[in-house]
Amino acid sequence: MFNITNEIKKGFNGDAWHGNHVMQTLNNVKPENAFEHYVPNAHSIAEIALHLTAWTEEVTSRIMGNQAAEPAMGDWPIPEAKTPQAWEKIIFNFKLANEELIRHCELVKPNEWNDDVNMERNRALGTGVTKIELLNGLVQHHAYHSGQIALLSKF
Repeated sequence: MFNITNEIKKGFNGDAWHGNHVMQTLNNVKPENAFEHYVPNAHSIAEIALHLTAWTEEVTSRIMGNQAAEPAMGDWPIPEAKTPQAWEKIIFNFKLANEELIRHCELVKPNEWNDDVNMERNRALGTGVTKIELLNGLVQHHAYHSGQIALLSKF
């Protein structure tokens, strides 16, 4: 049987099919590069990591049965500081957010994965989908942004 929780585990900190998992990609970033804007009008690695954390927390909230909304941190949070310590905190908070999500996903009963998440379909907010579709979307989101981070870290 397909286990969607296992997919988020692999993409976050496991044997991801596409290559490095997100934590490995983040851990490979040099702190002095995390806040740089290498591409005009594009986000920094730190901003992408904060975005990933924000949406992971929002998906956890929805899995818990809360009403869907924009993440509490905002869609694209701005780093509070641009120091090695701030970068460590960003990575740590991403790790915590994913561990919390996994913990809540492990509480979902198999017959509940096809339950709708609260709200009508809004593509931009990722609403109007089942729990399994929501989590699958986050797996894709992690992989997409992990690829961006990997590319940006090569500058």
